Amino acid sequence: MNENGNLVIIPVKGIKEVQKGDEIADLIIDQIELKNGDVIVVTQKIVSKAEGAVVKLDSLDPAAHKRQVVLDESKRIVRQRGDLIISETRHGFICANAGVDLSNVPNGYVAKLPVDSDKSAYRIKMKIENKLLIKVAVIITDTFGRPWRKGLTDVAIGVAGILPILDLKGTKDSLGKDLVVTEVCIVDELAAAAELVMNKSSSIPVAVIRGIDPEWFIESPRGISEIVREPADDLFR
Repeated sequence: MNENGNLVIIPVKGIKEVQKGDEIADLIIDQIELKNGDVIVVTQKIVSKAEGAVVKLDSLDPAAHKRQVVLDESKRIVRQRGDLIISETRHGFICANAGVDLSNVPNGYVAKLPVDSDKSAYRIKMKIENKLLIKVAVIITDTFGRPWRKGLTDVAIGVAGILPILDLKGTKDSLGKDLVVTEVCIVDELAAAAELVMNKSSSIPVAVIRGIDPEWFIESPRGISEIVREPADDLFR
């Protein structure tokens, strides 16, 4: 947060329907005056559209074709109940239907997750920085369900220019006690906050967050894999 402890979340309105080959960075620059230190939160769906990660379903059997797309995008099937598949993607995400989604795409199509969401975020970041001569961070988000809790929330699936995890181990809490295991997933918190101004029916696929602690910005390529728990450390695998 900034020196006043405030965050500002700004919806970026006016972005056109994204087509394959569109430059997301240019679409954002055209709609908002970005500032040094902005965190730009971008929904996965427009990234997938721009990168051509949209599949036309077989009109004779769309349900079966969608299922096949899900299986193709899955590294491992975790659980299945009826038509719902919980799977692990090549990125290491555990999510419904491998992130394959029908929402906000034309009828008869499904959108897949970007092949490399970190690379997608880095491309947007570098194009903005090179064009405007400012420093920004980019987070690509998607909507996930959560085990043991009802409701959906947006989480980060790709990052560039910002710490994925803020490690507080070795620091002290408000009562002076040493923090031993505390790690804060900054990028998921920012993704969820940004979703409040980018709700599913608003056609607002981008938000800008201002007031982030400058110490959270980084130059080194630390990606989304940092927030995916290793199987050896996962009590539920």
